[in-house]
Amino acid sequence: MTLDIASLGWDAGFAAAYVPFQRPGYRPARVTRVDRGVCTLLAADGAVRAGLGGGLLSRAARDPSAVPCAGDWVALCAWPDRRTTIEAVLPRRTVVVRAAAGGQSHGHLLAANLDYAAVVEPMDPQPDPGRMERLLALAWASGATPVVILTKADLVRRPERVVAQIDALAPGTEVVAVSAHSGAGLDRLRPMIQRGRTLGLLGPSGAGKSTLVNALAGTTVMVTQAIRRADGRGRHTTSHRALIPLPDGGAVLDTPGLRGVGLREDAAGGLGQVFADIDTLAAACRFRDCRHEREPGCAVRGALANGDLSGRRLASWRRLHRELTWQGRRATEISERYEHRRGSRRPAG
Repeated sequence: MTLDIASLGWDAGFAAAYVPFQRPGYRPARVTRVDRGVCTLLAADGAVRAGLGGGLLSRAARDPSAVPCAGDWVALCAWPDRRTTIEAVLPRRTVVVRAAAGGQSHGHLLAANLDYAAVVEPMDPQPDPGRMERLLALAWASGATPVVILTKADLVRRPERVVAQIDALAPGTEVVAVSAHSGAGLDRLRPMIQRGRTLGLLGPSGAGKSTLVNALAGTTVMVTQAIRRADGRGRHTTSHRALIPLPDGGAVLDTPGLRGVGLREDAAGGLGQVFADIDTLAAACRFRDCRHEREPGCAVRGALANGDLSGRRLASWRRLHRELTWQGRRATEISERYEHRRGSRRPAG
């Protein structure tokens, strides 16, 4: 089997980054899945499974972000004893990172080298604005082009009304309503999965991501489950991140249903994009350090009073900013603790 890796996004930029590894036994490949340190990859000679090389393991011990994730381009090495190992991860152009559990300083890598990061939310049941704002901040911070995909458009009577509502909370972001069953709206996603492009899907369990992947592929490549009768919600299907090549070139990266998404301190720019309307209002406040509570001349409270800004959206903005502030303090504390330990281990004199 021979695969044209250019269809997966390999281009002159990645080729230039790969130059130091152009030696016998090495070849480039893209990670499609990671299972407890063992990766499934696609190279020019087809699919391959590989573990991490010694040098990469050492780097990962110091920096967890060095571990490959779905979507990464890597340098593979085939050894005389028939082992294949990943020796290096090529520089990432974009990366989706959420805060790690337990207050750890490093992030949890979800996907790399996406051209489009799509927040997927079902129209039925009703979309969750707070969850979408959180995921959109993650998408903007990744460096990829954010998109909102509203699935199950065939289950609501007036999908255009839902689109109009979501447009208001996703400034600067394309909002696409689709039905995987009828095919409505899929044509608007085709440019995002052209040859060499990768569309990543971020969203909750039951949002219809796997069904959408199957519709875009034109065949069943992801297992789906029936909707629960009790509440009409889809069931959790995907349990791992998976890069799926599409027949006409391009790829889709499906992720597991995200139950909770913590934002890291470096997502501040993404949050500013999601809440550009509130930031614009805040710039018009009388006092530069206005907390938008009781200060006179507060443009944010003025917009709230006249109905131009909803209380829900302002509460979401406050909540996410508090989270980023906490994450920043936590990261500083961990860094200072680490430097203190390093200093105490240095030999005297």
